Amino acid sequence: MAEELTLEDVLASRVATYRLLARLFRVEVDEECYDELLSLRFPAATGNHEADAGYRAMRRYLSTPHPSPLTELAVDYTRTFIGHGNNGYSAAYPFESVYTSPKRLLMQGARDEVLVAYRAAGLDKQPSWKDGEDHIALELEFMQVLGQRALDALRAGDEDEAAAQLTSQKAFLEDHLSAWFPLMAADMRKFSKTDFYSGLADLALGFLETDEEFLEDVLAEEE
Repeated sequence: MAEELTLEDVLASRVATYRLLARLFRVEVDEECYDELLSLRFPAATGNHEADAGYRAMRRYLSTPHPSPLTELAVDYTRTFIGHGNNGYSAAYPFESVYTSPKRLLMQGARDEVLVAYRAAGLDKQPSWKDGEDHIALELEFMQVLGQRALDALRAGDEDEAAAQLTSQKAFLEDHLSAWFPLMAADMRKFSKTDFYSGLADLALGFLETDEEFLEDVLAEEE
């Protein structure tokens, strides 16, 4: 019989998943990241169809021999997220503004909104980051930070602070990631040529759906 997960276990797993997703969207897969992926044990069944399909696709890519996987993934990263034009329709551009502004432009209202959320949490982007604050990787990393704060609070016995951090996560997820990432995921499936990045689209979409349900349930129990 499988051992039942504690709330602490679930929160730790959420943080790890947000960290991994943020890394995979931030830049191309390098050797260190590729080795980490090969060492991971992807779950066989999460209870979410999209997440399970994503894990299967990524596992299929990683378990298949490739002459030069890092080069192949770098090419597909560029194809999927950067494309060959600047009209907003040539790739799955990883910015919320592209999917929430009428003309699919960068640095629009969504960027200002997430910047307010980051600063309200006492956070700012690293000077080395040159892209907009509404990049998918930064939004996922923000969820990772809030998730870690909730986990730390729970471990310290501060259930009120843990609930406050989870409430902030729920609001950000509903207002931002859940509102626009499904559109980006559809574009990722359209432009990617490897199982890895099409699988990443499904995995991220399914995980965000599952996490939104988790946050609704766990916070309802706190009321």
